[in-house]
Amino acid sequence: MLSACFAGENSLTLNSSTGAHSFTIEIADTAEERAQGLMFRTELADDKGMLFDFGDEREVSFWMRNTLIPLDMIFIAENGKIANIHVNAKPRDPTPIPSAGKVRFVFEIAGGISVKIGLKAGDQVLHPRMNKD
Repeated sequence: MLSACFAGENSLTLNSSTGAHSFTIEIADTAEERAQGLMFRTELADDKGMLFDFGDEREVSFWMRNTLIPLDMIFIAENGKIANIHVNAKPRDPTPIPSAGKVRFVFEIAGGISVKIGLKAGDQVLHPRMNKD
């Protein structure tokens, strides 16, 4: 188990080779919230994001049809380990963006931030819904 100090549900930390990077987040854990996601927003600060919680591990796929800003999609297993990352998803693109296997979470942040902080598959995400005993 990882030992971490959490600021609650609305805070998440991405651990990469460049250190710990904290984000203030919104959580989408109902079907309606997940369907809406970050659609129609015109900006997203570099330290903000949205965590999609599917409740259990499954293969998931996202698209950008009604999303107006580029996003990085971080696909995360139930234990907080990053499965794969899609960098700079293109706004308004209906092409499906799939997880690489089963994941419980997807964390969306501003496009390009994952590259800026050196994030990669296998890195760890810290949040109260993950990293449990």
